[in-house]
Amino acid sequence: MRPHVVAHLAVSLDGVTSGFDVDLARFYALATLWQEDVTLMDADTIRAQEDVVRAAPRRGPRADGPLLAVVDDRARVRSWESLRELGYWSGVLALYADQTPARPLDATTRELVTGYEEVDLTEVLEVLGRRGARTVRVDSSGALLRTCLTLGLVDELALLVHPVLVGGERWYDTRRLQLRHAGTEVFEDGVIWMRYCVTAGG
Repeated sequence: MRPHVVAHLAVSLDGVTSGFDVDLARFYALATLWQEDVTLMDADTIRAQEDVVRAAPRRGPRADGPLLAVVDDRARVRSWESLRELGYWSGVLALYADQTPARPLDATTRELVTGYEEVDLTEVLEVLGRRGARTVRVDSSGALLRTCLTLGLVDELALLVHPVLVGGERWYDTRRLQLRHAGTEVFEDGVIWMRYCVTAGG
């Protein structure tokens, strides 16, 4: 069985994921609700933070932390060792496709190769499930999340909605989803945390 997949993201009232301030401490504190076994990210998310990651203190792998799995079709991530040592995750797993460019011969990062030109996310989740993962949290508001939604791989959706209108590209542009309300919390600053179970797609 594949794991339960959660997408947790911060959005504006008009459905944009950037251009406004997010309380990251609150965002990640709320994310601990799911106690994920795997954090699923894409290379774009990692590369946007690589300078910060390399400069961060290296606390070493967290034994009881989740596994970090990164979709990296084009082998662009170079900070694997720094990610492993950040102190957030128990380890890292590079998700590659058959046509991903060759990696350095001395690469020590664990790999999962699936799909031809692009990583097969459905197979990735099946493999993670067979390896014991029960919950996967998608930490992305871009192409990775949209692909997971389009493929019907997301079971639960949590939106941290901020009271601001930004304008720009919205995070959701895939198929229609039917949702069942699972909970709402309102914070003093007007931010609303809304959780839904995905019941069907169309």
